[in-house]
Amino acid sequence: MSRAAEETNRRMLRARDAMDRAYAQPLDVPALARIAHVSEAHFTRTFRATFGETPHRYLQRRRVERAMSLLRETDRSVTDICFQVGFGSPGTFSRTFRAIVGRSPRAYRKEATATNVPTCFTMAWTRPHV
Repeated sequence: MSRAAEETNRRMLRARDAMDRAYAQPLDVPALARIAHVSEAHFTRTFRATFGETPHRYLQRRRVERAMSLLRETDRSVTDICFQVGFGSPGTFSRTFRAIVGRSPRAYRKEATATNVPTCFTMAWTRPHV
């Protein structure tokens, strides 16, 4: 791997790590491109080539994964969880959740049962497959 490719990967990882850390914050392509020290268009193209999905889709998936965990492990309302994980409206949250998971947040909560299974197995089993 060339030095340029390594540097590009490092920049994309830096932006992805920022999304993982601050998934609930309002993150947009200009902010992420600044973190990666590249232009917005280059960032979007390179992120998709590197990780196989757009930055927006990756961020949505991370937010939904966190929401899935909160739906399983807490009794907070779906609306509270929606805003806690960074969605701006319950409608967008429900639509995105259904697109990624295949059922509504309420249906997911009903079907999800907390069992005495190690967290790593639960996370792997319940991770959305896109």
